[in-house]
Amino acid sequence: MLHSTDSVLVQEYASLGQPFLTAVPTTPLKTPVHWVSVNQALAGRIGIDPLGLQSSHGLDVCSGNAPWPGYPSMASVYCGHQFGVFVPQLGDGRALLIAEIRKGRQYHQLQLKGAGPTPYSRHADGRAVLRSSIREYLCSEAMHHLGVPSTRALSLTASSDPVFRETTETAAIVCRVSPSFLRFGHIEYFCYSNQHERLRELVAWHMDQQHPEIDQGNSDEAFSHAVLQWLTVVIHRTAVLMAKWQAVGFCHGVMNTDNMSLLGLTIDYGPFGFMDGLDVDHVCNHSDQHGRYSYRNQPRIGHWNLYALAQALTPLIRADKDQIQAVLDDYAAVFHQHHNTSFAIKTGLLSPETPAQPSTPVIDNAVESTLQFMHQHQLDFTRFFRSLSVLNPMASVDENFAAWQSSAHFPLALGDEAQIDQAKAWLGNWQQWFESIHGRAMLDLPVWRAGLNQVNPAWVLRNHLLQQAIDTAQHGDFTEVNRLAAALSHPFDEQHPASDMAAPPEWARGLVLSCSS
Repeated sequence: MLHSTDSVLVQEYASLGQPFLTAVPTTPLKTPVHWVSVNQALAGRIGIDPLGLQSSHGLDVCSGNAPWPGYPSMASVYCGHQFGVFVPQLGDGRALLIAEIRKGRQYHQLQLKGAGPTPYSRHADGRAVLRSSIREYLCSEAMHHLGVPSTRALSLTASSDPVFRETTETAAIVCRVSPSFLRFGHIEYFCYSNQHERLRELVAWHMDQQHPEIDQGNSDEAFSHAVLQWLTVVIHRTAVLMAKWQAVGFCHGVMNTDNMSLLGLTIDYGPFGFMDGLDVDHVCNHSDQHGRYSYRNQPRIGHWNLYALAQALTPLIRADKDQIQAVLDDYAAVFHQHHNTSFAIKTGLLSPETPAQPSTPVIDNAVESTLQFMHQHQLDFTRFFRSLSVLNPMASVDENFAAWQSSAHFPLALGDEAQIDQAKAWLGNWQQWFESIHGRAMLDLPVWRAGLNQVNPAWVLRNHLLQQAIDTAQHGDFTEVNRLAAALSHPFDEQHPASDMAAPPEWARGLVLSCSS
């Protein structure tokens, strides 16, 4: 038994059956499999027995070489808008649901990514390569520990089976975990294939499962009201997610509607990237030639995708268009509240305990001016915010600049007098913003500094770190993968032994990512 004694294997989503799910056996690998990394902490939390997981049987299950005892693996169908163009059928092309686990009130689904083809593979092999699997395994956990909603990763396994992409690579499988893998594209599929009763069934099940507080009632009118209420929740969660992405300098790369979670989670890690220097027009996917999914555009595309979701829900909602539009219009206010509050906290103008709140002119000006300053000088996103904890709002500009220069995370390239003058001008503005918000009240400086270091990470999963881990892993050495996994589970801990993670080398500027990443 792979699940622990305080959890139970269930078939709640599986009980929906066709046409939502199709039973598909995993495809065993032909060469011996081995562990790359195991997330023991997550295993215990969701009700998996860590010892059973790391047994030879657990290795077979997590590699797709054996089924989860008592559970038939299956794939789901969906569709979506890809780069704004509607594609009528997609689906779990290389992902298979292998278990559902309940531990008390917690419920999680387990998926294998790369365990073979499904009916939705579109003539592909259903495999994943070690390179992309390392990226997903590490980043999903890094995002979680940064406080960004995300699917999680339980294990990463690999074999020497060849997989053909741009070049011949080797196979790997991620076992990923989420309360639900349902996407906007699931809703779109059952709307646009005119299976409206099935659409209602799926939405009703999802609300029962994930939103029991929503009363679905006993009439079409009541159900319509429930769906509109649920859509409001999805809109708010998506707005918050977009604000959190922006606040850590994360670019997803492929924000198609089939890559948008109904729970507001970050899902499907492909050509993602954490920015080094802030460039609001940064595009992390070389396939995105028009910058549709640039850093600047992510919030707007999140809103666009919600319009697509709302349109697909219209067979279930009896409200008029004005009511639906009013709900969609909430997105901008929610996003800006969370975005500007987050950046005001990151710059030390508000305390980490401050809830998202409507913007004020001072906060709006502070956030806009700070991001403009960073963008103008391409300042390292992570280093800039981490370095601010050495400042003192009560000190002079020159004292603060001197202290700033001494920070191990100092983001400026000294020698440019204009940049230094503008940095001092920003420091002066920063002190004025602080005084406008807090007046001359006494400040507990150690507490303020500690608070800043708990919202601004010392390191994030930069692309050069991933590339180094991938390079060594492709030669059979997984030490770097596991070192990164350990360090990224403590991104705010300055004492963690990962000093080389704080800044990118010059060669990292040339890294290019594709959808196969």
